[in-house]
Amino acid sequence: MPQIELRDVNKSYSSGKVTAQALSDINLSINTGELIAITGASGSGKSTLLQIIGLLDRPTSGEVSFSSQLTSKLNDNQLSNLRNRTIGFVFQSFYLQPNLTVLDNVILPAMFGKFNREVAHSRATRIVEIIGLADKIHSLPGQLSGGQAQRVAIGRALMNNPRIILADEPTGNLDSRNSAMIVNLLKQINRQLKTTIVMVTHDHAVAEQMDRAIELSDGHIIRDTARRSV
Repeated sequence: MPQIELRDVNKSYSSGKVTAQALSDINLSINTGELIAITGASGSGKSTLLQIIGLLDRPTSGEVSFSSQLTSKLNDNQLSNLRNRTIGFVFQSFYLQPNLTVLDNVILPAMFGKFNREVAHSRATRIVEIIGLADKIHSLPGQLSGGQAQRVAIGRALMNNPRIILADEPTGNLDSRNSAMIVNLLKQINRQLKTTIVMVTHDHAVAEQMDRAIELSDGHIIRDTARRSV
């Protein structure tokens, strides 16, 4: 059973009399534990597809299923609850709270989860160890390198124990060394925690390290290549 399934998904945006087609006839199944790269030129629909997968936006037409549950049947509150329980997000710009420590940035999603304070603190401390920043646990974002800040963002995404992590150009602002560290951390999370990871990237070297690469062009999937079965 696919973890996420898109069937005949289209997404368009209208401004006055002008309509732009962002996604066209997308059919896609994502299974539990996959490590996927979404690639394509600028404007090909990569980020729009990630938003649809992440339940941040609804398709203009077509169906999105999450563990066989049709998301079109959910109202906005139900959709938000499903998203907060099951999906973690990582972005190119880290979006850390500048006045909070590494630990407190990681713990933030627990405000919307079911953790009590003691459990949340214990889990966040363990996550900081997993992302390799135990020595920076009380540091502020301004005291971190770009690679360290992105690791905190990944830790924050892990806080509510998501089944899926969606990453939009997570290495886009990093040099090659820090980019490699972030990719290796995501691969470690995928292997050890069995978390499904879908990453948008323009970097072909990064995409080649994923188990599956999906290439978009003008809103269409033009290539879907699996490198390793899960």
